Amino acid sequence: MRVSGRMLFVLMVALASLGAMSQERADQPTADNEIRIGNVMPYSGPLSEFGAIGQAEAAYFDMVNARGGINGRKIRFITRDDNSDPTTALELTRNLVETDDVHLMFGSFGTPGNLATRWYLNAKKIPQLFVASGDEELSQAKAFPWTMGWQPSFRSEGRIYANYLQAYYPRKKIVVLWQNDQFGRALLKGMEEGLGDLNRLVLVDIAFDIADEHLDGHVSILKRAGADIFVFLGVPSTASKVIKLAAAMKWRPVFIVNDASASIANAMAPAGLENSSGVISAAFLKDPSDPAWKDDPAMKDWFTFMDKYHHDESTNSSAALYGYAAAEALTQVLKQCGDDLSRENIMRQAASLRNYQPSVALPNIRMNTSPNSYLPIRQMRLVQFDGRSWQPFGDVIETAFTEGAAR
Repeated sequence: MRVSGRMLFVLMVALASLGAMSQERADQPTADNEIRIGNVMPYSGPLSEFGAIGQAEAAYFDMVNARGGINGRKIRFITRDDNSDPTTALELTRNLVETDDVHLMFGSFGTPGNLATRWYLNAKKIPQLFVASGDEELSQAKAFPWTMGWQPSFRSEGRIYANYLQAYYPRKKIVVLWQNDQFGRALLKGMEEGLGDLNRLVLVDIAFDIADEHLDGHVSILKRAGADIFVFLGVPSTASKVIKLAAAMKWRPVFIVNDASASIANAMAPAGLENSSGVISAAFLKDPSDPAWKDDPAMKDWFTFMDKYHHDESTNSSAALYGYAAAEALTQVLKQCGDDLSRENIMRQAASLRNYQPSVALPNIRMNTSPNSYLPIRQMRLVQFDGRSWQPFGDVIETAFTEGAAR
């Protein structure tokens, strides 16, 4: 087939125009009647218990849409399963940006997946908001201005436990069982930093994998070390097994578990309420399975929401509550955007939160951000399980937190 010079010129102009339109579409989301939100979650694989976060977020946006949407626009929440694989997370994120033309990525789970997509999203200037990870590397405002964390940092949480041990058990011997990934290492690093010279009191620390079949052997080794304090850093399903194993071995140390594992429904109850009595943790959200909140207005709204919009998940799921709180925070940001849904304005509003309190956060836990501070929640409360509910003690803790965004 022969193409005339005039026809070739027309084709070149058309292709150039199409390329310019495609670039404009990527850089500036069209002002239409919907807000497209991308999300990646481990709905399958070793961390599938946290898929409840994404399911709750989807249900929350269903509720928002049923109430008329945000500033006249409906939410289209597009969530994909990455099977806890960072390579898959990057591929899915690219598709969400380049095919689904999402305005932003929100709440994607896990440190490896979010780190894998961070460079791409920042290069494309796509908001990567309220990532479901407490790694401080995901809250570096200066180096990565399009990526923002949400929850308290893992490293700082580890420092809280160290400070607690220094204050209450200054000469007691410690053993640690920690999850062998970036999540567990960040918690352990914070604890080691906080202990400083007192690290000499850590007799043994053992790393375990999610699918580890030798937990009984690990707990037996830790018991034989003769320590007074047992610190567990991992996920709730493993925490419950470890607490139960320690009890079966007639071992009753001072037991500390990290926030992600401090769920009555998902860890304490499966381990046995009596076995779990006395466990200490730090928290920033209410535990939906804690009877202490049964008359709390915000938790009543939670139970109503779960009954109407999210029948598939247990109302006692702490992971689902986390998703609900994060979606509530994003809704606040999008409301602040008004009619300007440019990606630049979405980040501007996310970086201008002032004393915003998610309804299901513990009292006096608030979100604050600025262009130089991308750690929205930097407060926690120490809590102790009494066999029935979590009892807070001490003040809201803020001083243990490092300012990761300032580095």
